[in-house]
Amino acid sequence: MNPLRVVDTCRACGAAPLEPVLALGQTPLANSLLPPAGGTAPTYPLDLARCAQCSLVQLGQIVAPDVLFSDYVYFSSNSDTMLRHAEAMVEALSRQENLDARSLAVEVASNDGYLLQYFQRRGVPVLGIEPAANIARYAQQEKGIPTVAEFFGRQTAQQLAADGRCADVLIGNNVLAHVPDLNDFIAGVATLLKPSGRGVFEVPYVHDMLEQVEFDTIYHEHQCYFSLTALQHAFGRHALEVVDVERVPIHGGSLRVSVAPRGQRRAQARVGALLAEEAGWGVLAAAPYAAFAQAVADLRRDLRALLARLKADGAHIAAYGAAAKGVTLTSYCGIGARELDFVVDRSPHKQGRRFPVDGLAILAPEALVERRPEYALLLTWNFADEILRQQAEYIAAGGTFIVPVPTPHICPTN
Repeated sequence: MNPLRVVDTCRACGAAPLEPVLALGQTPLANSLLPPAGGTAPTYPLDLARCAQCSLVQLGQIVAPDVLFSDYVYFSSNSDTMLRHAEAMVEALSRQENLDARSLAVEVASNDGYLLQYFQRRGVPVLGIEPAANIARYAQQEKGIPTVAEFFGRQTAQQLAADGRCADVLIGNNVLAHVPDLNDFIAGVATLLKPSGRGVFEVPYVHDMLEQVEFDTIYHEHQCYFSLTALQHAFGRHALEVVDVERVPIHGGSLRVSVAPRGQRRAQARVGALLAEEAGWGVLAAAPYAAFAQAVADLRRDLRALLARLKADGAHIAAYGAAAKGVTLTSYCGIGARELDFVVDRSPHKQGRRFPVDGLAILAPEALVERRPEYALLLTWNFADEILRQQAEYIAAGGTFIVPVPTPHICPTN
């Protein structure tokens, strides 16, 4: 069975044709880390397109979900930033929704229980839904988070609802972007939410991606790139209303959108304000996306030139972060073993494996101090502040970070 399917109609509204935005070439899957012995990661085309009707920015291909997610290596608990963000979100939602022991908080794509653990500590019953079997097991065995190891959609929601497990709060952080069948997923949300319930979803914001040239957030797992305009269209098809929105800085700029069954809650004024703002910058026009594509090409040229100059001067360069975005960036820019000596990552689940681009060894962050490359290319730039604090010893020893986005630059060390 061919794991790749070409998309020719909009995932949300079904309109055609999709307008091309950016072609990133043949790229390995973002989390397809190789075994210690190495090997070669399969590659797939990675093309970005947009729907001129509802504004949804999306990939032109779908890689089968069981290929992408059946064995996953991203554990959210490895990021202090993510944990602080999750704890603050839980505190706010618990207060706003008056959650207690009679409530149920559900998270879709609950990963290792990094967020639900904070509800549980407050005495709020929880349920995780996580398709990656290895991570679902970890959440249950190591953190005691009840977790259903399935892909979420209408069928899963109907089964849970029939069992009396409807949600007072349903959370989906960075999952909407991963969904190949957007309508099936949102239909599941509508099914699982109580009439009085609230769905809360965080998605990387497409305007921040365009403005900050965050092209490396494009990879095969990320099917869609959302504006509020697109989200309003998508949820509205399933009798759900966007009732609140806020911009949050996580992951280079995200939207936190609250939805509720139609007619149950009054929409906050900032929903209309952001929709008007998007109309102003041209969410449905071609120009912002063409400018983005040109900026991506310029970034590639400038980053390659910077690394070539440093290598010509005799520098050794490592990379920090065996992350999804790092696969896209290095693959598209043609950066591999000629430029980089090795990759480091804080996650013990990645250490010892090899990066899918050129099979670079993935080591613990301590290797930066032990091997002392003069430079480290920061592939996980979205956690720059956290990483620079953690790597104070490397910096004190003379190490310097290169930040590739939005324009390649050498990070000041003081």
